[in-house]
Amino acid sequence: MEYDIKDIGLAEAGKGLIEWAERDMPVLRSIRERFAKEKPFRGKKIGACLHVTVETANLMIALQAGGAEVRLCASNPLSSQDEAAAGLVAGWGIPVFAISGEDRKSFFRHIKAVIRAKPDITMDDGADLVSTLHKEHPEMLSKLIGGTEETTTGVIRLRAMARGGALKMPIVAVNDAKTKNLFDNRYGTGQSTMEAIIRATDALMAGRTFVIAGYGWCGKGLAMRARGMGANIIVTEVDAIKALEAAMDGFRVMPMNEAAPLGDIFCTVTGNINVIRGEHFKKMKDGVFVCNAGHFDVEISINDLKKLSKGKPKKVRDCVEEYVVNGKKIYLLAEGRLVNLAAAEGHPASVMDMSFSTQALACEWLAKQKKPLSLGVHEVPEYIEETVAKLKLASMGNSIDSLTAEQKEYLASWEGGT
Repeated sequence: MEYDIKDIGLAEAGKGLIEWAERDMPVLRSIRERFAKEKPFRGKKIGACLHVTVETANLMIALQAGGAEVRLCASNPLSSQDEAAAGLVAGWGIPVFAISGEDRKSFFRHIKAVIRAKPDITMDDGADLVSTLHKEHPEMLSKLIGGTEETTTGVIRLRAMARGGALKMPIVAVNDAKTKNLFDNRYGTGQSTMEAIIRATDALMAGRTFVIAGYGWCGKGLAMRARGMGANIIVTEVDAIKALEAAMDGFRVMPMNEAAPLGDIFCTVTGNINVIRGEHFKKMKDGVFVCNAGHFDVEISINDLKKLSKGKPKKVRDCVEEYVVNGKKIYLLAEGRLVNLAAAEGHPASVMDMSFSTQALACEWLAKQKKPLSLGVHEVPEYIEETVAKLKLASMGNSIDSLTAEQKEYLASWEGGT
C-alpha cells in the first residue's frame, strides 16, 4: 500500500487515540454502522484533503465502512497528528499522505498522491485539493461526482471560483451547514484556540486585553471563551453588522490601528489576508502574543514582521518565536498558522462528531445522485441537518417537542390574528 507518514511505529499509539476519540462521536458511530450495512459508496473512490487528526480518522473509517476506497492527505502542514496517520495506515489500511511540519513541496506532493487515485468524490478543508485539480488536472473534472468543503476559507475560495465561471464541479458547502458552523466554529474553535494559546504561552488570561480580528462564528466563540477566562475583549471588524453585534455583546469595537497599542494577545479569525500588518506591529506593546486561527497563514503579515525585526527570530518555546521590533519583543505563535491545530489538538471529538457526520451524509447524498448536479456551490440538504441534530440531541439524553395538528394548521394558515 502506498503511503507517506512520519513513522509507522506510532501506529499502536495512534489506534488507541482514534478509539478514544470514537467514544465521544456517537452520531458518526451510528452513521458508520448504517454505512457498513448499506454500502452507499461501493465502487467509489473518495479523496480527502483534511486535517489529519484522530477525529478525521474516524470519518475516514466510516467512509471505508460504507464501501469507499479512501485516500487522505493533510490540509495544513502543521495540523497533522503523526500518530493518527500511522494508526489509519496500520489499523485500517487507509493510505495517508501527511507528516507534521512538512514543507510546501511535500504538502503539494501529498495532494497529488491523492489525485493519482482518480477520486470520484473529493473532501476539502481549504479547497487546496479542488484548486489543484482545476489547475493541473482539468481533464478529471467532468468525471467527478462532486466534492464537499469543510471550512469558511475554502467556501470563500470556491464561491469566488463559481462567480468567475472557473468552478467546473459541484461542491457541497458543509461549512455553511448549521450543524457545522453554529457548533464546530463557535464551540470548537473557541475552546481549542484558547487551549492552544495557553499551551504555547502558559499565560494567564485574566486581566489581559485580548484583541480578536473578525466576529464571525469563530470570532464569537473565541470571544466567549476568552471573556469566560477573565480577559478584556476588543473586536476589530470590517462588517458593520458583525461589529454592531460585538458591541451589543458587550465588547469594545475599534479598528486594528487603535487596538494595536492596547492588546496583550492578538488572534485573527477572518479568512482574509494581511489583517495584522507592519503599521500594527510598530504600535504593539512589548511582550505581546500574536496568533492566527484562520485556515491559511496569510492573516498575519509574516513578511512585514521579518522586515521590521532585528535579526532572526528566536525560538523560545514550542510554537513560540520571538521577534524584536523597535526594541520590543513580539511573540508569534505557530508560525502564524492555524494555532488551534498547530499548538494543540484541534476541536474536541464531541463537536467534530456533528461536523463529520454532516460531511459523511453529504458525501452519501452526492454518491446517490441519479443525475449530475449542476456546477457550483450547493447547500447541505435540510434533511441532513435535521438528522444530525436529532441524533446528537438523543446522544446527549435530550429530546424535543413535536407540533400538534392544531399547531401545524395554525402555522400554515393566515386567517388567525389578534
